[in-house]
Amino acid sequence: MFNPFTLVGFHTLVSFAAILAGIVVVLRVTAGSLPALWTEVFLATAVITSATGFLFPFSHVLPSHIVGAIALVVLAATLLAQYVFHFVGPWRAIYAIGLVASLYLLLFVLIAQAFMKIEVLHRLAPTQSEAPFAIAQVLLIAVMLWVGMRALRAFHPGGWVARP
Repeated sequence: MFNPFTLVGFHTLVSFAAILAGIVVVLRVTAGSLPALWTEVFLATAVITSATGFLFPFSHVLPSHIVGAIALVVLAATLLAQYVFHFVGPWRAIYAIGLVASLYLLLFVLIAQAFMKIEVLHRLAPTQSEAPFAIAQVLLIAVMLWVGMRALRAFHPGGWVARP
């Protein structure tokens, strides 16, 4: 049973919150606006999700640690773009790419976890090297590349000015 008061429960709950907020933010950015509160929720929960992933016991570096480290680097650049450089020059593109990349990494992990934990998916790809898992990840990459291009176009220099 799900318990939000355990590390796993908290991490899972925050991860879903980050994904929901990230979808709202990225869709709004592609439409030409930046919702301040949703963006702050997304960035905060994405950082918490990535950071809490390192609190689970481990004896060696796992793929999840690599994804978490990449996510934290991307989030650091995204936060710098917004709060330090205020979207000036290349930081607008870095910000748009960072938002989309952060959401992509959360969704990448969601798909991997779904194939590990949901029995019907696990039977389709028990080692995550089978075609159903690859197809799901390729579709995710394709969608996120398309969304990323739209976000870059909508958030280009000279375009709308977002609130920091």
